[in-house]
Amino acid sequence: MKLFNKHRSSFLLLLIGLGLGMLISGQGQVSAVPKEDYESLEAFTNILAIVRKNYVDEVQTKDLINGAINGMLNGMDPHSAYLTPELYKELQMDTQGRFGGLGIEITVRNGILTVVSPIEDTPAFLMQAVKKMRGPKGTKLNLSVKREGVTDLLDFSIVRDTIRVQSVRSRLLEEGYVYVRLAQFQERSDRDLQRALEKLASEKAGIRGLVLDLRNNPGGLLTQAVRVADLFLESGMIVYTEGRLENQKQKYFARKEGSWTEFPIVVLVNGGSASASEIVAGALQDHKRAVILGTKTFGKGSVQTILPLDDNSALRLTTARYYTPKGRSIQATGIVPDIVMESVPLQESKAEEKKRLGVREENLPGHLQNQKEQKEKEKPAQPEREEGGENDAQLRRALELLKGWDVFKQLVQKKAG
Repeated sequence: MKLFNKHRSSFLLLLIGLGLGMLISGQGQVSAVPKEDYESLEAFTNILAIVRKNYVDEVQTKDLINGAINGMLNGMDPHSAYLTPELYKELQMDTQGRFGGLGIEITVRNGILTVVSPIEDTPAFLMQAVKKMRGPKGTKLNLSVKREGVTDLLDFSIVRDTIRVQSVRSRLLEEGYVYVRLAQFQERSDRDLQRALEKLASEKAGIRGLVLDLRNNPGGLLTQAVRVADLFLESGMIVYTEGRLENQKQKYFARKEGSWTEFPIVVLVNGGSASASEIVAGALQDHKRAVILGTKTFGKGSVQTILPLDDNSALRLTTARYYTPKGRSIQATGIVPDIVMESVPLQESKAEEKKRLGVREENLPGHLQNQKEQKEKEKPAQPEREEGGENDAQLRRALELLKGWDVFKQLVQKKAG
């Protein structure tokens, strides 16, 4: 018993020391540890010792500690997490847009691993699941898939390939009117977008109107969101963040150099537009630089900071909320388009409509509360389909708006002349 108490006390002192170390590094000064913190840490070490001694199978202390860390972070919000060295490496590959895998976007819905959509131009058009599905190019993976309306599981054998996520796609809609789809915000998205605009501008009629498609864009790097918005703004604030620490309070502004301001923009969004997509849409909306068309966005208005640890692991920690130039927090409320337009057919039944409701930030367990906007709950936006295709009603409407904008501008100029 004395030996147990000695080990417990040593472990308790270690945890307290770690806590003090975080206070020193995070705040720049040592704060007194409240008595209740000592008591909570002692309760934790008691539970740890009891589990190790009495659990049905032998367990390692490292595994218990990792489980406790994950439980602590998962209990705060859906986006904070502990990244093992393997998961941290996966995250770095995601932001670079190149990895060995299948080419599908997945999420967890009602405890079930769910395929959201294929990634464009990949074999198939959550970190632990991602790790199992990724692997060297040319290797095979067997998947069992459950489909709605099918009783038995469907088995598929898929060959892995090198996945290069093309974040920017562009094409000419009609003479002078162009379409650019931004699939996610990676390290080179701003440069890829700049090149796409330069190529489109070199066409005979140049660019008279732009449709920027951010539908089902889950976000990505905050710095890229700022740079993309900066391409279309000459001045003013793009976004600002508010956190508990001074270094988490940041303001980002547009610069005049390299701005594309000669043509009108319609931005397409939906319930799958999140995070960085909402920063861009919110900034262009507040500055009246673009008309936002579609359905309400996902509503992820929080900033996650990656904090590397000594063993090549990392913490993904929610450290701030971000706000649009006019001070709007979109956390759990989203960006409401200037023109709300569903893409699903009007004749769709209520039962079919209910099936198609998308998952948004406000539906995630433990999501951060919006501190500024109203708390009124709104119906989640519906997922769109056939982005950029011939049957894309939202894209057709966007093109009509741009043409009408151009006609109106010409009439005003003619009257003024």
